[in-house]
Amino acid sequence: MYDESELSKKHEDILGKRAELLEQMEIQYQHQKVKKKQQSTMSKAAQERNAQLLGDIKTLEDKLRMKQPLHPDVLTLETCYWASMEENLPEWEPFLLGRGPAPGHRRAWSPGRRRQENTGVPRDTQDRGLPPRPRKPRAV
Repeated sequence: MYDESELSKKHEDILGKRAELLEQMEIQYQHQKVKKKQQSTMSKAAQERNAQLLGDIKTLEDKLRMKQPLHPDVLTLETCYWASMEENLPEWEPFLLGRGPAPGHRRAWSPGRRRQENTGVPRDTQDRGLPPRPRKPRAV
């Protein structure tokens, strides 16, 4: 069937392919080793970061526990503020829910508050409550 030269040639081809595969496996193994080393380094760095963050949180918790209590006047103001908020919430609720205008921001003009028209004073001056601008003399 096969003569020795053909078998020898096939054997050489097989050995060549085997050597090539072994080389590829070695390269793959080296890549995996490098990747594993990188992951190990990253894991250690993450553990150190987490330990540092936990330490920072513990320090902050300790500081908050040791913090001086608020002055009684501040506590009174805070209590009054929240009581006022609860009292005025029904009035503000439609505005906060987007169903109406803000309380106190309705434009109801009384007759005494109407703008006078054609007063010769620029409109922007009237709006800001500023004194009228001096008039420029007209050329005759």
